[in-house]
Amino acid sequence: MLFIYSRTIRFQDTDAAGVVYFANVLAICHEAYEASLAASDINLKTFFTTPDLAIPITHASVDFYRPMFCGDRVLIHLTPQYLSDNEFEIVYQLFLAENPEKPLAKAITKHVCIDSLNRKRQKISEKLIKWING
Repeated sequence: MLFIYSRTIRFQDTDAAGVVYFANVLAICHEAYEASLAASDINLKTFFTTPDLAIPITHASVDFYRPMFCGDRVLIHLTPQYLSDNEFEIVYQLFLAENPEKPLAKAITKHVCIDSLNRKRQKISEKLIKWING
């Protein structure tokens, strides 16, 4: 499933050089993740506060191809991918809205579903599988 999230880069996203601070790219991607869940009718409050379920990120990476500046309107293309009964990853590609042919950056986050109490892996919920498959 491809989900596209539009966002304007804000001053608070940038560093002293005037470009997006590297760690803020992951925060922007996480915004897109939350928006895609909400667009799939997943209640965010329930999803992120369910006491018996946690979905931590176990790996994150970002490759940068071009700088992003305050005021740039970017499109984040988000594609979740099923990896196993208890793991999935999300691939994010960021583009300038006015030039969507050349990516600005690519990020990947890998997630695992666990029981919050005993920290053991558990199967991905049906709602989340539905979201992954679009």
